[in-house]
Formats: sequence, C-alpha cells, structure tokens
Amino acid sequence: MRIPLDYYRILGLPIQATAEQLRQAHRDRTLQLPRREYSEAAIVARKQLLDEAYAILSNPEKRQAYDATFLTKSYDLEHERLSQSVPADPDALFKEAFSASTPADPYTSSIEIQDHQFVGALLILLELGEYELVLKLGRPYLSSGSLNLNTGRLGQPDIVLADIVLTLAFACLELGREQWQQAQYENAAESLQTGQELLLREGLFASVRGEMQSDLFKLRPYRILELLALPEANEAERRQGMNLLRDMLQDRGGIDGSGDDQSGLTIDDFLRFIQQLRSYLTSAEQQTLFEVEARRPSAVATYLAVYALLARGFAYQQPALIRRAKLMLVRLGTRQDVHLEQAVCALLLGQTEEASRALELSQEYESLAFIREHSQGSPDLLPGLCLYAERWLQNEVFPHFRDLAHQQVSLKDYFANEQVQAYLEELPNEVETPTNQWTVVSGNGQGSYARAVSGASSNHREVADLSQRSRTADQAGHRAMASKAATATLETTAVGHQNGSSTMPTAERVSQLSPEGRLGGPGGRPSADKRGRVPDNPHIPKLDSIPRHPGHRQTLRLDRLMFTVALGFLGVGLLIFSLVRLTRANNAPEPLVLQSQFGSPLVTRAEPLIPPDQNAPLTNETAQEVVETWLQAKAAAMGRTHAADQLPQILTGTTLTAWQAQAAEAEENGVYYEYEHSVKIESVTPNPTDTNQTQVVAEVVEAVNAYSNGQPDVGSSRDETLQVQYDLIRQDGQWRIQEITVLP
Repeated sequence: MRIPLDYYRILGLPIQATAEQLRQAHRDRTLQLPRREYSEAAIVARKQLLDEAYAILSNPEKRQAYDATFLTKSYDLEHERLSQSVPADPDALFKEAFSASTPADPYTSSIEIQDHQFVGALLILLELGEYELVLKLGRPYLSSGSLNLNTGRLGQPDIVLADIVLTLAFACLELGREQWQQAQYENAAESLQTGQELLLREGLFASVRGEMQSDLFKLRPYRILELLALPEANEAERRQGMNLLRDMLQDRGGIDGSGDDQSGLTIDDFLRFIQQLRSYLTSAEQQTLFEVEARRPSAVATYLAVYALLARGFAYQQPALIRRAKLMLVRLGTRQDVHLEQAVCALLLGQTEEASRALELSQEYESLAFIREHSQGSPDLLPGLCLYAERWLQNEVFPHFRDLAHQQVSLKDYFANEQVQAYLEELPNEVETPTNQWTVVSGNGQGSYARAVSGASSNHREVADLSQRSRTADQAGHRAMASKAATATLETTAVGHQNGSSTMPTAERVSQLSPEGRLGGPGGRPSADKRGRVPDNPHIPKLDSIPRHPGHRQTLRLDRLMFTVALGFLGVGLLIFSLVRLTRANNAPEPLVLQSQFGSPLVTRAEPLIPPDQNAPLTNETAQEVVETWLQAKAAAMGRTHAADQLPQILTGTTLTAWQAQAAEAEENGVYYEYEHSVKIESVTPNPTDTNQTQVVAEVVEAVNAYSNGQPDVGSSRDETLQVQYDLIRQDGQWRIQEITVLP
C-alpha cells in the first residue's frame, strides 16, 4: 500500500536537515504520543513509521539513494502544480473526501507501507495538518464506505474502524478550528457538524462529539454575525442566523438573562454582542425579535423594541407603531429617565402638551439646553423639540437599522402623509402612567429589582403574569389602535414664532417650523450628542473589540441600562445600595419591588371607610374593610365594565395613577378579569412617629378568570394565595392605600 507521505515529512524536517536534527526530531516525535483514545495498535503503527523514516535518513547511503528519488518526484510535482490554471477548491476537496475513494496523485511523493500501518499513516497525516487528505483516504473504510475491513487486512476490524473514525473525527474538528481562525464561520460549523454526524452514525467516542458541540456553541455568535451580514436576498441564510440567535437567547433566558448558552460570553459581552449585530438587522427584524424578548420580561429588550417601533413607525409612516413604543416606554419610566424619548413619541403622535410635560420631567440637562436654545421666540419648546427629534432620529436611531442607516429624516414628510394625519386626528387622549401588569413600589429590596430585570425572578408567578399580560396586550393592542375612533379631534394650538402667531393643526404647524420646509436647519447638536454613521460595508469585528461610544447620549443611556443589568449578577447588594442612593437623591420611589395587580371581588362597596373616630388608630377590623374595599374597587376597574371611578376612593399617589392607566389599557385591549377573594389580616403596624401612616400585612386568597376579546384566556387564569403588604396613609380622615407590595 502506498500513501502520500515522505520520510522527511514523517519526521517534520526539511531535506537539508542535519544528522543531529534528524536524531532530535525522531526523539521528539516518538515522545509526543497521540491522544489517549487511540488503540495500542495505532500507536505502534505510528512509531514503526517514525522508526523507519529515521532508519533510512540516518544512514548516509540509504539517504542519498532516497534523496535522488525524492528530488525527482518533487520536481515533477512542482511542474504539475504550475501547469494547473485554476487552484484546487478547498470546499470541493472537502466534499470529494466524503464522496468516494480517490487514487493518490502519481506526482505526489509517496512511500510504500505495510497494510497494518495504514492507521499509523493517517495519524501522522493528521499531525501534519493534512485534514482534507485524511478525510479523503479514510472515508472509504467507514461503515458506509466502499472498502471492507472484515478481511482483517488492516488489522482487527473493530479496532481499526474505531481508529479510522477517531482520526477522521479529529480531522473534522481541527479543520473546523482552522476555518474558524480564518473567519470562515459557516464552513467551520459544517466541518464540526460533519464530524459530529460521523461519530453519531458510528456510535463511537461520545466525549469527542461533546468537544465538537462545545466548539459549535462557542462558534454560534460568530456564525450569527456572518449570516446576518449577508445581503437581504440571502433569505435562507439570514433566516438561519435569526434561528441561531433565538436559540442562543432561549439558552441564556433572554438578552439580560443568567442562563448558560455555553458560548463563553459574559452578560456584558453578550449585551455588546447584541449591540454589534443590530446594524445587520432591519427595523422589522428588530421589532419582531425584541418585542418577543421584552415579554420575558427584559428591560434591555423593551428599550430595543422601543427603538425599533419608533424608527419603523416614523420611517414608514405608521404612527400606530410609535404609539406602541410610547406605551412600552412607560414600563421603563419607573426605573429610568426616558422622558426625552417619551417627548419625541408624543410629538410624533401630535400630543404636544404631553410632549411638553415629559420635557419638564427630564433630567437630560444638556439636551434640554439644546431644545430651549432652539425654541427662543416661541411660547413653548416645540420648535427645539422638533429639531432635536429630527436630528436624534437621524444620528442616533436610524444608523442602528440596516434598512434605515442611509435614509433621510424629514418631519415635514411624516406629518404631510395623509394616513398619518388621519390616524392622529382619531387618536384619543391617553393617561401617561405605567400600563404594565406590575407596579413598581418601594420596599425592603431583597434583590427583586435585579431578578425582575434579568427575568430570573424566584417568584415564577410574577414572571408568568407579566409575560402573559404583555402577550395579551400586544395581540389586542394593534387591532384596537387600528379601529378605535375617538370623538375628540387633534387639538389645535396657538403659537407665535418669528413672524407672528397663528392657529393651525399640529401637523401643519410642525411642518412649517423651518423656512426650508424641513427641520434640518443650520447649527448642529451639541458635540457630546454626535456620533458617526454606520460604514457602507460593515465588517464583522471580533466580539471582544466592539466599540463603545462614550460621547453618545442615547448609547450611553442604553449602556447604563445594560450595565445596571450586569451589576445585578455581580452583586445584588451593591446594585440595591446604588439604586437606593440614586433614587433618594432624585426624590423618587425606590424601584426595588415589583407588585402583581390581580385581586378583588366583584361586589362594589358604596359607603366610605371612615372610622367612627377619624383620628383613631387602625384596627384589624377597619384594616379588613380597607383591604376588601380595595379588592372590590379593583375588580370593578378591571372587570367587564372597567368602572375605575371607585379607585380614587381607596388609592392615592402613584399607585392610583398606575391603576387608572392599567384599567384604561385593559379596556382598550379588550381584556378583563373576574375575581374571587378572601382576606385575612395578619398584622397591623402603626408608624411610631406618624399616626396617619400604618402598615398592614394580609393573606389574600385570589381566584382569577381572565378574558380576552370576550373569550376565556386560560393561560392568564389562576388560583393562588398571596401575602401582601399595604402601606396606608390617612387623608381627610379616610385611610387610603399608598403602596402595595406582594411579599415573597
């Protein structure tokens, strides 16, 4: 049997090697044993070839005779290679290796070996990096090949087969790693998967198959980037990339999840990876992806979904998407300053008063200064906000989307669109308060903020509740927004600007704010808000070299959110401490405990809950009445009729406004709930320094039947027992609930 090897290559030396180099090479190669999975027969065959090579080349006479033949073959081989007009295709060679046995090239240097040394020769070729050649020579001897091992010509059949399979598997493994280093990620995956299939088919070496799977997991983010960077015409490949990304997200438990996808990426690495791949996705692809991820729930995915909805809604004149983005921002507003984004959404929906209110709450002082500077001479901040919104969309939003990176932003064109005008004219007034199924309240912490953001809450009922609520709202929300026509028309606004004042619809007013007919007038944004555009031909950088943009306000905002999420896994205690200090400094509620909002019977109570002595402390009996009244009011607000008029009689502060908004959203989305409750007061703890404040802890048994568009929603229905803390405050002699916390 002849194999395409020569004695110099067996020892890993050039033809000019000295006698000492020959001796040292033989010694080193002999000591470097192959992997432990090989049989003793394979190891012996390999050593025989090493010894034979050294015996020939260490003898001066034999070496001289061998060199004469070797040089002749080498000259013929070089001549043949130069005569070829087209180089060999590595991919074609790889496929050929798995198709059939091919005779050795007559011009390739070769040696004659004994049959039982074949596995040793394959092993040496593997060590030399001749992976394609190993596959080509070994494939015919597999179970599905054309050559039969049962004759025993190469040795004991089962042992020889195992050694050949192992060598071919290692060839696939090393070829995949080599292609990985050459940034041929899909080719690398194909090689690794081929090796896996080979081992699985032969039923051998599960540990090696696991090694290949480990590499495939680590390779997955690179494959995703490579596939998604392909032209949009490559639909099948890009769809495969999206599927790989979804699998990765599922394994991790979401963008900011704590699961192990075995890629080796930390939470921070993965967040940067998500940032990196966004420029390869269209606005529609990002909307679909991040809206689903936001329902885990995920704060980061919610923010990215807002970007996608806002960008797509503006670029393609679909204000219904902008309205969805505005509602999602409310969820983030409980723990992050997103008032500028809310102001932009309100502006694009023609809700100028809401936009102004959002600006008043924002603490982005540099951006506010820019808006005020460009609103001089106007009675409000609308001119500056329009200019800010247009430049923000152009420089900070659109560049993150494949289909919008080079699209020009024009508010004039957006508001001039007839479909936009028709939608805005029918848009009802909205309450700007939290509309998700949970309310953020202050409490004792215990790391619940980190668990809620990461989607890894130990209270699985709360996670499932929010996830189901989001699904129901998103399914019904689009239909409701498309069909509901309010009787109120878009408010007209009087404004004086430069040449005088006039009264006109908001859309027309916005479109005429600049002499050029669009809002791209002279003067740039503050330098701290500028950022570069996405390159025309983006390449795929290494995952550990994804750049940050320290001068980019919106990227910094997203980075802060991502960093906060990462901190939750580095140390919950440090995160809570930082959040407490931050929220206290801003006089805001501490966003630490998420509360479920289900619970209240169907029967309403008309009489007010005022104790006989309005200054008397709260007793167990009166506390029972307060809690029952709250549950009754909630049942009415979230029930079939959505009667929210009783909420102000029992709730106060942000808890009241949040529940009013939740009832309004449920009505709009065609969702309602039927409840049955029983209440047992466990403790009543007055505030020792303020007789008008009391804390009540109660056990609430709650049965909920959920309905969507008149049909039972089994997934949202449940029966459970909750321990709930109510923080009460006495106002005008009546106890009202200020905060509600579901205790673990």
